[in-house]
Amino acid sequence: MFKRIIVLIIFLSPFFQFAQDYSALWKGYFSFYNIKDVVKGNNKIYAASENAVFSYDIQSQEIKEITTINGLSGEQISTIYYSEIYQLLIIGYENGLIEIAFDNEDSVLTIVDIIDKTTIPPNSKRINHFNAYGNLVYIATNYGISVFNLERLEFGDTYFIGNSGDQTIVNQTAVFGDYIYAACQNGNGLKKALLSSPNLIDFQNWQAVTGGDFLAVETVSDNLYVIRTDNRIYQVTNDILTELFIYPDPPLDLKSVDDNLIVTTKSNVYVYDSSFNLTTQVALSVDYITTFTAASVNSDYIYIGTKDFGILKTLLTSPLSFEEIHPDGPILNKPFSIQASPNNLWVTFGDYDLFFNPYPLDSYGMSHLKNEKWINTPYAELFDAKSLNAISINPENSNQVFISSFFSGLLEVNDEIPTKLYNETNSGLESLIVPNDPNYVDIRVGASEFDNNGLLWTITSAIDKPLKSFNPANNQWQSYSFTSVINNINLGFGDLVIGSDNTKWVSSYKYGLIGYNENNSAVKIKSLKDEAENMPTDYATALAIDKRNQLWIGTYRGLRILYNTSGFFTDNNIRAEEIIILEDGIAKELLFQQFISSIEVDGSNNKWIGTIGSGLFYLSSDGQKTIYHFTKQNSPLPSDNVVDVSIDENSGVVYIATDNGLVSFLSGASSPQGDLTKAFAYPNPVRPNFNIVDEKVKIKDISENVNIKITDIEGNLVAEAQSKTNLRYRGYNLEIDGGTAYWNGKNLANNIVASGVYLIMLSDLDTFETRVLKLMVVR
Repeated sequence: MFKRIIVLIIFLSPFFQFAQDYSALWKGYFSFYNIKDVVKGNNKIYAASENAVFSYDIQSQEIKEITTINGLSGEQISTIYYSEIYQLLIIGYENGLIEIAFDNEDSVLTIVDIIDKTTIPPNSKRINHFNAYGNLVYIATNYGISVFNLERLEFGDTYFIGNSGDQTIVNQTAVFGDYIYAACQNGNGLKKALLSSPNLIDFQNWQAVTGGDFLAVETVSDNLYVIRTDNRIYQVTNDILTELFIYPDPPLDLKSVDDNLIVTTKSNVYVYDSSFNLTTQVALSVDYITTFTAASVNSDYIYIGTKDFGILKTLLTSPLSFEEIHPDGPILNKPFSIQASPNNLWVTFGDYDLFFNPYPLDSYGMSHLKNEKWINTPYAELFDAKSLNAISINPENSNQVFISSFFSGLLEVNDEIPTKLYNETNSGLESLIVPNDPNYVDIRVGASEFDNNGLLWTITSAIDKPLKSFNPANNQWQSYSFTSVINNINLGFGDLVIGSDNTKWVSSYKYGLIGYNENNSAVKIKSLKDEAENMPTDYATALAIDKRNQLWIGTYRGLRILYNTSGFFTDNNIRAEEIIILEDGIAKELLFQQFISSIEVDGSNNKWIGTIGSGLFYLSSDGQKTIYHFTKQNSPLPSDNVVDVSIDENSGVVYIATDNGLVSFLSGASSPQGDLTKAFAYPNPVRPNFNIVDEKVKIKDISENVNIKITDIEGNLVAEAQSKTNLRYRGYNLEIDGGTAYWNGKNLANNIVASGVYLIMLSDLDTFETRVLKLMVVR
């Protein structure tokens, strides 16, 4: 049967979308603490978080993830179902999307029929439940029931079974005897219809068993059970409902597993036999303060989905101790700010809206990826610091980290331990002022940055002196006023970067770009915000200074460059410039009207630009060439809303935070070294199974201005490249990208080289330092 499915998939592939596996260059860092659904299948337990799935092998205890890296959409999951017959997992989504993950296959089948249905309102397409019967799956949705054929992988009829044939919420279906039953809401009650009826599409063939609103219906052995929205469970016999129990909390999930009926509420899981005899009741543990979401059983164990601890595994006969099961990951799937350093990534989840309003306040913890392991610190250990956002790592002490709170001040973390919260009582930080409430405290600290002297600079919104400097060595604070350019303090500041001349550049709401320099006590301050200065809007959102000392300015409505940063304060006609590119022979403004959320400069001076709504752009150093444009459609990005980007300059890993999760891309664009002493080539030797043309030999840790020659052992030139000339993505056989060079194994005649020893001769063009590396190629 399974082989037949594969043949049909190949035949029907033009009608479906097959997602790619991106695991070669991409990694996903998804949270699996908040579980939406739990099912059993193929000796595994499958658990769905908000937008990813993991499996737990019952025998080997191996955990595997299925995420956007493997081809999932990244949308919000509502339910899952595993088919033992067809060996596949069906994933349903809040927006009506359906995806099928096949066992032992890399591909994910995406089915968009429901999403594309124009006659169904977008808010009515939610997938509520899958009920398999034979080769069909009855899909309960917020509009009715759709039928999907698992053998042919195609949709059949759709049943609108409201009392007048209109769309209605169907929460769950079950087959009992010769009938299919549907648990409906909107007053449409419990309905049934003959499975053998050739015209189930006609709502008049659906009989009302009883009125009201129902949450679930399920068959166990020879019995049928239903749950109303009033928390009552009934047994249905000859269409007569007999009340069995009233649950203290609303039931969230009803399943039939191995002749067990499982009812899950937020604080209890009830396991019954087919005759509704209670065999096990699992209550919340004092060791795991959470709420339950769904559950399944296998043999001697019960697996319970939770909102905070992934799956909790416990014995059916004595559910007293629990084992926590989930993949390693951050606390949440909604990162707000990220900051990378070598082999480290810090993540915060607090936020503020488009107009810098942090309400409703977030009380989340923080996450730290250290050497590929996650260290999660809960909110209870953060001195009540709310809405955590920007992160700065002390360049003199990588174990000291400062995290901004957009309500509580500035949090200091040392060796993973939160040690101090700076606020209006113990620092130079200030609260905004509420005229009618002098005791109200609200300290909105946002972006921060260390300067070359070891001072930490922060920016606080909605006060007269927003710019602050802090010396961690002596606990000294200084404050700097913006009132000479700002006449309305009730605004916010989004980003802060510091130039080589110690100028602080700040992006702001209503005042565009603000430059501030306090050197030699001669304060200079100026803003760039008007149309006359070629700013597309007065709302600047993101900033980055590149290796040519040019300031890249992201705004709410496009991208600008300040080329003359040194003359910013003295030039009376200073203006920002757009980048004009040719697209199909037509001159266009790069990123016209795009909401720029983040800008990062990599080791090659290329630019990574995150947007809200259009994904991630990777641009050449001058912006004239778009090297990559990653979106949900062509990459593992879980959303086109990129909220932050950060780069590990040592490895070239680009971390991308979206509003639906965190992923990374291995760009390889590492920063150049000061000399050639650490330069090396890999893989070495190059073995026959290595795809040298596509994967390429990497020459790492080279200096900034270098010439590279590759020769055979007899001295014949094979390839040559030079920094700033043979740039990556330009089609050269040997390319240089920051601190890494890439060789595709081809010679000057564009043929792949033969087996042998090759010499890589490195020459620094500034210091005249040289180094020779040997590389063995085996074909």
